[in-house]
Amino acid sequence: MRLFWLASLSMFLILSQALMAHARGAPESFADLAERISPSVVNITTSTTVAARSGPQGIVPEGSPFEDLFRDFQDRNGQGDGGQPRRSSALGSGFVISEDGYIVTNNHVIDGADEISIEFFSGKVLPAKLVGTDPNTDIALLKVEGDDALPFVSFGNSDNARVGDWVMAMGNPLGQGFSVSAGIVSARNRALSGTYDDYIQTDAAINRGNSGGPLFNMDGDVIGVNTAILSPNGGSIGIGFSMASNVVTKVVDQLKQFGETRRGWLGVRIQDVTEDMVESLGLVSAKGALVSDVPEGPAKESGMQAGDVIVSFDGKDVDDTRQLVRIVGNTEVGKSVRVIVNRDGKSETLLVTLGRREEAERTFPASQTVPESEEPSTVDILGLTLSPLTSDLRAEMNLPDSAKGLAVTAVDETSEAFEKGLRAGDVITEAGQSQVLSVGDLEDRIAEARDAGRKSMLLLVSRGGDPRFVALSVEDTEQ
Repeated sequence: MRLFWLASLSMFLILSQALMAHARGAPESFADLAERISPSVVNITTSTTVAARSGPQGIVPEGSPFEDLFRDFQDRNGQGDGGQPRRSSALGSGFVISEDGYIVTNNHVIDGADEISIEFFSGKVLPAKLVGTDPNTDIALLKVEGDDALPFVSFGNSDNARVGDWVMAMGNPLGQGFSVSAGIVSARNRALSGTYDDYIQTDAAINRGNSGGPLFNMDGDVIGVNTAILSPNGGSIGIGFSMASNVVTKVVDQLKQFGETRRGWLGVRIQDVTEDMVESLGLVSAKGALVSDVPEGPAKESGMQAGDVIVSFDGKDVDDTRQLVRIVGNTEVGKSVRVIVNRDGKSETLLVTLGRREEAERTFPASQTVPESEEPSTVDILGLTLSPLTSDLRAEMNLPDSAKGLAVTAVDETSEAFEKGLRAGDVITEAGQSQVLSVGDLEDRIAEARDAGRKSMLLLVSRGGDPRFVALSVEDTEQ
């Protein structure tokens, strides 16, 4: 009997250990996977012509008696440009998705580049041409021409990735060359910087230079494109974000076919339904997208009205505004869809023929830059001295003409912002997941966060073309 009991116990322990090992799914090594997929990962180097500066910038005031001294110091250290345009280089990562040379990376890696150079794992270097970009998802598609078929990787289904799954990131961090890091999926469906975002959060180390590189699952399929980090100091602290492959594949397919994106457009201004609106709108729960305005466009032609609550679009239930925007954007232009709205407590079905969002944005831009005369030259807020981007500031900071946001011209060294790594020369492009073009935009986002009872707010900060998220306290300390 004792022997039977011991045998049963041993069998139970062996079975338990086997089940635990299966549940963990921890590989003994990532070496075989890394060896197999490394040849498809590339380093990207870009070269850009930067306009010449007229003199010492940002250190001494114009006309200062120290201006000549500082100019001499710059020249001795190779920083002077003698009034001539100069070349600026940047590094990033990418990956090959077809044997004929299509390469995916981030838009911010190649934005404004005059020349793009691709270095392969083998050491081979080829020039690349830009096929198309999508700033909304920060994705760009490149193409190289070579004599031989290139090793490539395939996209996986990011919807199958679960929190806790092992993942592996590859790229060119801090210009160190090909590098591998591993971690797990920390969270899913993060929406941190834009309308169409679906980020996978991971603790796999991602640093500057990893931008545009792939995030692999254990089958060697790409389930994300490494894009940004949340960090107080600019380095990896285990909170990185990769754009989900199911977003990227749709963008890449359109860039390959058209050289640009073609998203569906409904033509409404919407906001989320809150709990205090439910009763007055005749709804059962706080779901749907409340139509706040219906300008000229497809929705107006269908009879949609301000005050309607969109509860279903093309057969899909609508939970909130973010979901509706993504569903509409993923629907082909020109398709006629059924939209169910709640109007005064009753359901109405409308037939809407979608337009194209990109054309609508060119015709009816969602945001206009506030004239410089309507903005103060600088303002102090959250420990930051901020100024709206002007043409002079863009030139001084070596930014492209398309750059938008608020320039950080100074940081209070006793502030939380300084502690978390913000510095003069940074550009704040978004606050609270919304674009900021003026000081007023930022003040509105701060007020909204405070009104909602939030203690902090995410800022999307660009430094040298690399974006990262920084959370700053917005608690009102005024008495």
